Amino acid sequence: MMWRRQSAAESQAGSARRRSGLVGLILWAAIATGVAQERPDIVWMQGGHAIAVHSVAVSPSGELIASAGADGTVKLWRTSDGALLRTLTGHEGDANGVAFSPDRSLVASAGSDGTVRVWRVQDGRLLHTLAHGGGIALSVAFSPNGSLLASGSEDGTVKLWRTMDGGLVRTLTAHAVAVASVAFSPSGQLLATAGDDGTVKLWRVADGMLQRIINAHAGYVASVAFSPDGSLLATAGEDGAVKLWRVADWGLERTLTGHTAPVTAVAFSPNGRLIASGSADASVRLWYVSNGLQVATLVGHSDTVYAIAFSRDGSLLASGSGDGLINLWRISDGT
Repeated sequence: MMWRRQSAAESQAGSARRRSGLVGLILWAAIATGVAQERPDIVWMQGGHAIAVHSVAVSPSGELIASAGADGTVKLWRTSDGALLRTLTGHEGDANGVAFSPDRSLVASAGSDGTVRVWRVQDGRLLHTLAHGGGIALSVAFSPNGSLLASGSEDGTVKLWRTMDGGLVRTLTAHAVAVASVAFSPSGQLLATAGDDGTVKLWRVADGMLQRIINAHAGYVASVAFSPDGSLLATAGEDGAVKLWRVADWGLERTLTGHTAPVTAVAFSPNGRLIASGSADASVRLWYVSNGLQVATLVGHSDTVYAIAFSRDGSLLASGSGDGLINLWRISDGT
C-alpha cells in the first residue's frame, strides 16, 4: 500500500461526517501517567484548518506552532494562548509538510503543487518558491545550521537547496517511490529518507553519496527522526511498529508495538528520554527510549494522526490529524 495523506476532498467529506460547526485548533493537557487519557482536559478551542492537518512544527523558541493543511494553507499560532498570528497562502492544493529554520526566522512548506515555499516568519513574506518537480512535494527539513533545506517528493527524489538564495545544491534519486519524510542528523552530516518501498536510506550531505540502506518496515515508511544525541534513528511504518536503529552500526535496537494501525509520525523529546508516535488508529503514544515501555496513550483525535512535534523544552507535544485538529498536550515527563 502506498503511503499518502488525505486529499482535500477526502478530508472535507470525512470532516462533514464526523462533526459540524467549528473545527479548529484545540489545546489539550494530559499527564504522562502510564494510563490512557480517555478524556484529556480541553484548555481552549479556536478555529483553524477546516480539513486535514498534514504537518506541525514547533519553533525553536517554543513561542510558535506552524501547521500545514489540506486546505493549502500554512498557519502560525502563538503557543501560549493559541492565537492565530498569520495564515500563509500560495500553494495550489494541499500543504503537506512544514518546518522552522533553527533560528526561527523562516518557515518552509511542501505542497501538492510540486513546490517548496520559504516564508519569513516576522511578516509572512514569501522569499522563495522552489520547484521540486516530479509531482507532489511531501516533506521538508532544515539542516541543523540552517544553511540547507531538504525536500522529498512523490516521485522518489530528494532535493537539497541553499536556504540563503534558494539555489539547488543537488538532487538525490533516493527511492523508486514516494519519500514521505526527510531528517538531518544532529551533526548535519547525514540525511535520512523514508520510502514507500519500506526502506530508509542514509546519505552523506557533503557529497550526496549513499551510505546505508535499511530494510526497515513491511510496507511504507511514513516518518524518520534522529535522537537529539544522534545515536538512534527512529522509523515509523505501515506495519504498525516504531523501530529504533543504532547509528553506530545500523543494527535494530528495539521495536515498539502497541498501535493497532499504521504508524504515521514519530518524534524524540529534546532530552532523548521519550519518543512519541502518531498513528492511523487516531492515538498518540509515548514511550521510554531506554526500555521501550509505553508511558501513555493520548486520546483526542478522531482520525489519523499525521504529525507530531515536541517543544524545545519537552513540556509540550503538538499533534496534527486528518480530523482537522491540532492538539497540544502537556507532557509531564518530557523535561
